[in-house]
Amino acid sequence: MLYQHIDLNADVGEYPAALADGSEHSLLRLITSANIACGGHAGDDESMRSVIMLCTSAGVAVGAHPGFPDRHGFGRELISIPSDELEASLRLQIRSLARIASALGAIVRHVKPHGALYNAAAKDSVVAGIVAHAVAAVDNTLILVGLAGTPMLDVWRAAGFNVVGEAFADRRYEPDGSLRSRKYPDAVIDDPGEAGRQALEIVCDGVVRAVDGSRLRIEAQTLCIHGDTKNASIITAAVRRGLESAGIRICSFSSPLR
Repeated sequence: MLYQHIDLNADVGEYPAALADGSEHSLLRLITSANIACGGHAGDDESMRSVIMLCTSAGVAVGAHPGFPDRHGFGRELISIPSDELEASLRLQIRSLARIASALGAIVRHVKPHGALYNAAAKDSVVAGIVAHAVAAVDNTLILVGLAGTPMLDVWRAAGFNVVGEAFADRRYEPDGSLRSRKYPDAVIDDPGEAGRQALEIVCDGVVRAVDGSRLRIEAQTLCIHGDTKNASIITAAVRRGLESAGIRICSFSSPLR
């Protein structure tokens, strides 16, 4: 067995309907770290407040999920924006979440970029550096979460951050280790059984199968299930059940008890 414990995270606070119908709450009861949309691609003060309160009651670590300031495109497309404006937007997003968390007696533990920003930072050291500069201006003790095995983690380590490598239970991988683009219909894994099997391979064997059938080596300290994936709570429950049955302890990467 490669790991004795693993964190489960999800991107949340992105859809008001998920908060209204209770599905966000159901998901938060199954994960250990939450990446909360903080005004760039989605989210506002009200949604941030609601999700932080749910995290506090569920014992889930609070993290910021900043993205390109592109609500129309949900932050999933690269946009043309000067570096200084992007950095300023990221600082504002993270500070907004930190301000609301502080008022509620909570602490922001980590930052995970969203969507196109995440994918760009995984491949482009300049973009990864912009993220690092923005986070450092807010709090250089925050943990940065990025795609396992990519240069973004090296850039962030060099900037003095603690980093966490992330893998995905609900996304398919290309042979080069990148995530399959959502423009392809098979990019997302919405079958609980398949997601559970992928999670077990990542955690127990340190491998993930690419779309061409090849096996990629991967070292991750957290697994993501997207909050907007169909049946996200059912998928997460299956992933968690499978991991715990294999003797893996589920706990936040920011927990002092790890």
